[in-house]
Amino acid sequence: MAKQTHSIELSLEQLLRDREALAVRNRTLAETLHRPSFSQQIRHQWLRLLANSYVPPSRKARNARRILVIRPDHIGDALLATPAIRLLKHYRPQDEVHVLAGPWSASVFENVSEVDVVLTVPFPGFDRRNSSTNLRSPYEFALRTASKIRKIGYQYALILRHDHWWGAWLAQLSGIRYRLGFDSADTALFLTHHAPFKHAHAIEQNLRLVEKFLEKDLSDQIDYRYETHLNDRAFIRGYLAEWGVEPQDETLCLHTGAGTSAKQWEPSKWAIVADILSEQLGATAVFTGSDSELAMIRHIADQMKKPPILVAGDTSLGQLAALYERSRVVLGCDSGPMHIAAAVGTPTVTLFGPADPLEFRPWGNPNSHMILQSSLGCLPCRILDWVDDSLEFHPCVREIEVNDVLSAARHVVNYAERHPLSR
Repeated sequence: MAKQTHSIELSLEQLLRDREALAVRNRTLAETLHRPSFSQQIRHQWLRLLANSYVPPSRKARNARRILVIRPDHIGDALLATPAIRLLKHYRPQDEVHVLAGPWSASVFENVSEVDVVLTVPFPGFDRRNSSTNLRSPYEFALRTASKIRKIGYQYALILRHDHWWGAWLAQLSGIRYRLGFDSADTALFLTHHAPFKHAHAIEQNLRLVEKFLEKDLSDQIDYRYETHLNDRAFIRGYLAEWGVEPQDETLCLHTGAGTSAKQWEPSKWAIVADILSEQLGATAVFTGSDSELAMIRHIADQMKKPPILVAGDTSLGQLAALYERSRVVLGCDSGPMHIAAAVGTPTVTLFGPADPLEFRPWGNPNSHMILQSSLGCLPCRILDWVDDSLEFHPCVREIEVNDVLSAARHVVNYAERHPLSR
């Protein structure tokens, strides 16, 4: 039987009629984007030279019982690293566990009692507010940062992000003798020990490194949680009271932002879901988000029958966690706040597009944390921002139906009521 072939040059109108052709087109483009570019191949050769350069070990690290955990990512990825860090400290209580994080996620680790010290650095390539750089600046910045880390002194470094060659090189420059990470091509150049990278949930990926470090099987000891504090819960009570919501009143939260347009749902659909669900649950709809997402949230609110509460830009991470903790359900696109909701035990419904839910779905019982996806055959493409391609060719999130979101929300709420300990 002859194979079917599909041109990626078909028009948008033709592709939207032929879903298989659209999936083939998008898979082809994604495969191209995932291949190392010429500049990345050149960088790899340059990194090989750097990796073979002699770096003297740190004298201060000789007798130091300190472990440096490097996690450059934002809030969601930081939260998913906390179970591994807790177990690291549990089995090495005599060692100080320090985390090197971006200022954008430091508050996650500051809330983890097992972390002794949180150090912050604006990792190149991770600052969403300032993406401007030049070819030399990541290298110059690594040299300056390494001189500061040397003054502290570490015996061990764990690089939790699989492709973070900069963090692995930083550990080498800092004179850390034991450097553990994943075997990704550029990263492995700077490591003394590595584990194979496999597609699995991010919590399990982080755990794999700690298991290798400790030489223990920890798969049945995962403790994923975010502790809320009295002052944050008091702030939320006061904040909601200003909107006329008392402690006994029900709320449901919606986090509609997702960082990139390819991961976002239509405002009109969010408005319908918020109106219907708030009526069915007898709950006030509360929209969360950042300052930059406030205009989008107002656009949603303007389409609703019942005015919601807008909390965007008004809460710290701890206050957001306290808000989610008192909510009956949290709905949103694939983003860090959905992991916060799961970490405080609140049911979630998450809309996934290009990201892989195998790696990034909210952790927990699938009956409490449901995910929704399109049936497009190109998912997951793992291309989170199609900057050089029309968004109309990537309708994956926008294809999710309102009724599916409503059904999923009712399911997780009902399951939580029948199984209160599942929260």
